[in-house]
Amino acid sequence: MTFWDNGDDEVYAEYTIPSDYEGYPGIVHGGVQAAILDEIVGRVSLVENFHHFMMSVRLDVKFRLSVPINEPLRFLGRRITLSSRRGRAEGHIYLPDGRLATEASMTLVRVPERLLGSNVDCLQWRVDE
Repeated sequence: MTFWDNGDDEVYAEYTIPSDYEGYPGIVHGGVQAAILDEIVGRVSLVENFHHFMMSVRLDVKFRLSVPINEPLRFLGRRITLSSRRGRAEGHIYLPDGRLATEASMTLVRVPERLLGSNVDCLQWRVDE
C-alpha cells in the first residue's frame, strides 16, 4: 500500500484488496482489515516528524459492514491527541459508495529506542514529495 498525509493530522490510502485476503466468500478477512487499520492509524505519529515512531498498545475495531474484495476502498487514519510519549488516533475503511464499513480506535506509545535503534533505514520506507 502507498500512504499519503495531509501535513497535519491525517494519513490516507486507496487500495483494492485482492481475493488472496478473503475470509468469507467475497469478503475481506477481518484480521486483514484490522492489520491495515493498525498500519494506517499508527502512521499518524509520523505526519509532522518522520522519526517519531510509535506502536499500538491497544486497537479496538468495529466491523459495521462487509468489506468486499477486488473493489477500490478508501482508508483514513486521524490523530486525536499526540504527545512525545503517547497518542490516540482513529481509523476508517470506506466502501466505494462512501459508506463507513470498519472503524478503529488506537492507543499508541513511543517505540523504545532500543527496539528501533538509530538505523531507521532498516524499515526500507521511502518518502516521496
